[in-house]
Amino acid sequence: MKNKYSDIIAGLSNKELFFHLYLTQVIILLISFFLGWLLFDDFSYLAYLHFNDPNIFKVGLPAGAAVVIVDIVLMKLLPAHYYDDGGLNERIFKQQNIFHIMFIAAFVAFSEEILFRGVIQTKVGLILASIIFAIIHYRYLFNWYLFVNIVSLSFAIGAIYQWTENFAVTIMMHFVIDFLLGVYIKYKRPSKEDHESDGEEGPRYE
Repeated sequence: MKNKYSDIIAGLSNKELFFHLYLTQVIILLISFFLGWLLFDDFSYLAYLHFNDPNIFKVGLPAGAAVVIVDIVLMKLLPAHYYDDGGLNERIFKQQNIFHIMFIAAFVAFSEEILFRGVIQTKVGLILASIIFAIIHYRYLFNWYLFVNIVSLSFAIGAIYQWTENFAVTIMMHFVIDFLLGVYIKYKRPSKEDHESDGEEGPRYE
């Protein structure tokens, strides 16, 4: 199954790859608005979105940076195959300029946090929202280490939302993680073990 997934990714042109990436995020946004309309009166979950909250920079930004630091340290210490995601993140970020990486990270963070934290966690709670978030990132099911990572990180982000009661904070955290790790992929020099591995390490959210 993992090899089949890797073959599918390898067979996509760059145009097709980014079409599917952006289409997926648009679908997530549409699902968010539909569920928000269905499950909440007057989209009341948006009351938990505050862009003037100082916790966006006091909590979301440093928390995201801390995750990136830990992730990069683990990438250096662990075998490359622990971060093998089938090569998707390498395809997405390696050849992009900084502004495109920033846009991708912002779009993904905004759409996914609205759905998983703003709508789902507000309605059903931290545990179920985190599990759904991890399962949706289905390609990590092929790698036990990445799956444990995505589950753990999903719970951490969900806990920050539960603490701050503002999913703008988790949007910032999500953005910082994806942006910084995207930049890391772009400029990282491949090691010998990277060349021998089928995939590349990278952000756990795309």
